[in-house]
Amino acid sequence: MKILFAAAECAPFFKSGGLGDVVGALPKELIKQNQEVAVVLPLFKNLPEKYRKDLEHLLDFTVNVGWRKQYCGIKRLVYQNVTYYFIDNLYYFDRDGIYGYYDDGERFAFFQQAVIEMMEKIDFIPDVLHVHDYHTGMIPYLLKEKYHWVEAYRQIKTVLTIHNMEFQGQCSESVLHNLFGIGLERYHDGTIRIDDGINFLKAGIIYADKVNTVSPSYAQEIQTPEFGFGLDGILRMVAGKLSGILNGIDYDINNPKTDPHLFANFSVDDLAGKKTNKKMLQNMVNLPEKDVPLIGVVSRLTNQKGFQLVAEEFENLMQFDCQLVLLGTGDAGFENFFKYMGNKYPEQFSANILFDASFAQKIYAGSDIFLMPSAFEPCGLSQMIAMRYGTLPIVHEVGGLKDTIIPYNPVTSQGDGFGFSQFQGFFMMETLKLALTTYATDKKAWEIMIHRAMSKNFSWEHSSKEYLNLYASLVK
Repeated sequence: MKILFAAAECAPFFKSGGLGDVVGALPKELIKQNQEVAVVLPLFKNLPEKYRKDLEHLLDFTVNVGWRKQYCGIKRLVYQNVTYYFIDNLYYFDRDGIYGYYDDGERFAFFQQAVIEMMEKIDFIPDVLHVHDYHTGMIPYLLKEKYHWVEAYRQIKTVLTIHNMEFQGQCSESVLHNLFGIGLERYHDGTIRIDDGINFLKAGIIYADKVNTVSPSYAQEIQTPEFGFGLDGILRMVAGKLSGILNGIDYDINNPKTDPHLFANFSVDDLAGKKTNKKMLQNMVNLPEKDVPLIGVVSRLTNQKGFQLVAEEFENLMQFDCQLVLLGTGDAGFENFFKYMGNKYPEQFSANILFDASFAQKIYAGSDIFLMPSAFEPCGLSQMIAMRYGTLPIVHEVGGLKDTIIPYNPVTSQGDGFGFSQFQGFFMMETLKLALTTYATDKKAWEIMIHRAMSKNFSWEHSSKEYLNLYASLVK
């Protein structure tokens, strides 16, 4: 099959979250399975120079964004056997960030039309066009409502992956004419209307041939008012084409045997290096070197990630014989809270309000417990990485966290992590107390859980086969 990915971000070029990881990893795995794959991205300003210097200019043309005639350059880069096409336009993409601008609707309207018009010009007409989140959500709609006259495009099947329901691309109905150069029929009949505007993600959900999200549980959750962010009714309506495929993690990068960021390498068969990593991490963050449970946190500090619960129970947690190391940035209120607590409890808590990828790997490898109490989590990668490094997660049982962790049951001794089902500080704290007690009183059960966690397979090899089955169901 010929498969084209269209997305706003992709590791290692630029990413803000899990979307970038998926678009970076899945095409590489599909190519290993003998598929013909390409990826198309905006050419953002922050593309590192080591990639930018190897870009090859293929061609340029004009894209009509309503009445505006915008330059569109196509650059190509082959990296790790994947062909990447970058859409070049300084007016829209020569900015410091990826998102968060007043004209994001216009920027991604340009990008989506450029993607469609590019395909014929570079002679890459895919069997499956796989789009991601609202930034490319209008593409299935545009193919059927605006570009249906292009004979070469009529057989293209579309897949929309939803990485986060919260962000939907809501715009005024005027963008249909002013940016896409198309009539208001589908707005007036309600097909792509939400309230008094249009919704890029709703259009994608309705018009894509298949819709999936990044874990089976999240696919069920987004059909409820609690998690659907206003589109739960639409998702229930199209439930027959909706599925969930769990993300994977890159096993080459996240490998405790070879990870160059660790103080010492280790494996499931020889955990001596994990103990070394714990001692060295304690020294690095100025915590006393002693055998107490070390809790790690690597996260954005936001309500979505559950830090209201952590703040609520923090001083309660500090009454127990444990240590906590936190790495992340986010809401100013949480940042200031954790800085204050770091000064108040210097013997137990190290607050590191920054992001450092190498530091993160040291926390994954050196901690005993990984705390991830997200209010909602479409998939989550951190808990998988933690388990790969023998660090047992404590999670709120939602979305991908529910699909990846088997909570420890002290009666049956089953489990490979710890979980709580009710999103309240009390239940998170009770689960933390169970983990701390188990660590202190049952070393054998703890070691068995480490082996179970490290033996799980969260590689992209398995997930990519599910995507291939999804594509194959469309391409007869």
